[in-house]
Amino acid sequence: MKKIMFICTGNICRSAMADGLMKKLAKDNNKGIEVYSCGIFAEDGDMPTFNAIEAIKEYDVDLKPHRATNIRSSKIEDMDIILCATVSHKNNVINMYPNLKDKIFTIKEYADFDKNDLDIPDPWGYDIETYRFCASTINNCLEKIINKIS
Repeated sequence: MKKIMFICTGNICRSAMADGLMKKLAKDNNKGIEVYSCGIFAEDGDMPTFNAIEAIKEYDVDLKPHRATNIRSSKIEDMDIILCATVSHKNNVINMYPNLKDKIFTIKEYADFDKNDLDIPDPWGYDIETYRFCASTINNCLEKIINKIS
């Protein structure tokens, strides 16, 4: 069973939405995948933002039970694939865990998006439309990624 971790800054928007979406896609596609998420600067136990909960609800995902995990509290060493929201996150994680370098990608990079557009912008503090756009971008990536994982 593959273990995948999504990483962003606070684990209350992007990586939280990716976590919920991938769990749903794995279930819908009968894929044996364990899904985790964390944030480089997350406060353990923080709740997702209201807009993240609302935007992801449109994909039939309930994000209310999600609680943030700081990268230092995570099981990152046990992961098979580590997917970051931005190139900056990727570089931070590689600096923190150089032994995992070959497992660390951006979400868009792993989904084979254009190499000049590898960041998923942070919707934190923006309106629901920004969160919907973010959720849509993540969903498009994950629909490609789910087919790469056996």
